[in-house]
Amino acid sequence: MLAITFHGAAQTTTGSMHLVEANGLRILLDCGLYQGHRKEAFERNRNLPFKPSEIDAVVLSHAHIDHSGNLPSLVRHGFRGRVICTSATADLCDILLRDSAFLQAQDVNYINKKRIAQGKKPFELLYDIPDIDRLMQQMQTEPLHREIDLGRNVSVTLHEAGHIMGSVITQLDVHSSHGPSQRVVFTGDLGQSDQPLIPDPAKVEGATALLIESTYADRDHPSAEDVLGRIKGFIEDIHQQKSRMIIPAFSVGRTQHILYDLNKLVEKRRIPPTPVYVDSPLASKATRIYARHTECFDEDAREMLRRGDDPLRFPGLQFTQSVQESMALNNKPGPLIIISASGMCEGGRVVHHLRNGIGDPRNIVLIVGFQAEHTLGRRIIERPPALTIFGEQVPLNARVHTINALSAHADRRGLMAWFDAANSKALKHTFAVHGDKGQVGAMISLLESRGAQGILAPVQDQRVVLSDGA
Repeated sequence: MLAITFHGAAQTTTGSMHLVEANGLRILLDCGLYQGHRKEAFERNRNLPFKPSEIDAVVLSHAHIDHSGNLPSLVRHGFRGRVICTSATADLCDILLRDSAFLQAQDVNYINKKRIAQGKKPFELLYDIPDIDRLMQQMQTEPLHREIDLGRNVSVTLHEAGHIMGSVITQLDVHSSHGPSQRVVFTGDLGQSDQPLIPDPAKVEGATALLIESTYADRDHPSAEDVLGRIKGFIEDIHQQKSRMIIPAFSVGRTQHILYDLNKLVEKRRIPPTPVYVDSPLASKATRIYARHTECFDEDAREMLRRGDDPLRFPGLQFTQSVQESMALNNKPGPLIIISASGMCEGGRVVHHLRNGIGDPRNIVLIVGFQAEHTLGRRIIERPPALTIFGEQVPLNARVHTINALSAHADRRGLMAWFDAANSKALKHTFAVHGDKGQVGAMISLLESRGAQGILAPVQDQRVVLSDGA
C-alpha cells in the first residue's frame, strides 16, 4: 500500500510534515514547527498526530525551522530511526534547533510565571538540548543523487532544490511485486533559478505522485538587476536622510543572499561606503557554515573563491555578538544597515530594532521574504498606524518596502518551468502544499492549465491512498 497523510503545510506555509506509508514503512517527509496564533501553535506542536516510535525514518528537505523544528520533539517521544539529509542541512540544523530550544525555553519560562501565579500547572518544554544531542546522533548525511535503501523495496534519492544550502527535492521509489512501481516526489521548498551562491533546482522525472510547494504560485518576482537597483536606491536614501534601514531576515539563506548582493554593489562601487551590521549570532554561525560547505556553491560563487574573493564579506560589514553590542546599535547615527533575525519578526533581536526604529519617518524597514498570516512581519507590510510590540503600541512612521525577489522560493514562472520539465505521463496525483489558501488556489489553476492529473489541495490531516497493492 502507498498512502500520504498531510499533517502540516496543508493550505498554510508552516509546519511541513507529510507521512508516507509505503510497503509497511512509515516515512516522514519533514517535521516542522507550526507557526501562527500562539495558542494554536502551542497545541499543534505538542500533540504529534502519530506515535513517534512507529516512524521508521525521516527525510528532511532542509534546515528551516518550519521544516525541521519539531524533530527534537519526535526524538523526545520515542523516535529512534534515522533522519536522512545532506551534510550541510545537518550542520545548519545543529545551530538552528539549539537556538529554537533557547527561544522556546524563554517563552515557556515567561508563560509559566503567569501560570504559577494563577495556580495553574506549568507547561513542560517542547524539547531541550539533550533531545537535540540525540537527534544529531540519528542524522544520516547523504550526498545528492545516491539511492539510499530504506528496506522493503523502498528507496530515497536526494536532488538539489536550490532553496538554501543543503536543501533537497526528495524522490521516494516504492517497488511492488503486485503492480507497477511508484515514485513520490516532494519538492520541499523549491528555489528560484539563478539565485546567488547555490545551484538551480534539479529536474526530477518520472513522478507518479508529486507534492509541490505553492508559496509564490500567484506572482512573479522582479529581475535580479531590478533588485540591486532598488537596494542601491534605498541605501542612497538613508545616506541623504542620515537614517537606518532595518532588514528582518532569516538567519539561514536570506541573510547570506543579502550579503552577496551588497558585496556586488560594494565591489562595483555603486553605493557609498555604508556600515552594515549583521545583528544575529545565529546568522553569524550560519554564514560560517555557508563558508565551510563550498561544495554546495554554484559555479559563480566558486569562481569568486578561486579569485580569492569571499562572496559573503566586504568592507564595512560587521557581525555583532553580545547583547551589549546589539543595544549599542540603537545609539549609532545613520546611515547604517541592520540585518537581523527573525525573518517574520516573531522573535529575536530584530523586534527590538523595530521597536526603536519604526517611529522615525526617515527610517526604512525592508521586508525581503514571505510573511505568514498572524505574524508581526505580515502586520508591518499591512501598514497599520501602530503596532503592538512587547505589549506596547508603537507608531509605524517608518517607510516600509518589500522585495519579494529576494525570496528563496520559486515564483510562478519558476514553479511552472520546473513542473513542465518534470511532468510526464506517469504523473497521476499532484498535491499543492506549502501555501496559504490563495496561493494554493493559484497553484491548482496553474496545474489545471498544464493538464495535471489528480490535482488536490489537501487539508490538515487528510489521508490519500495512492495504491492499495501490497
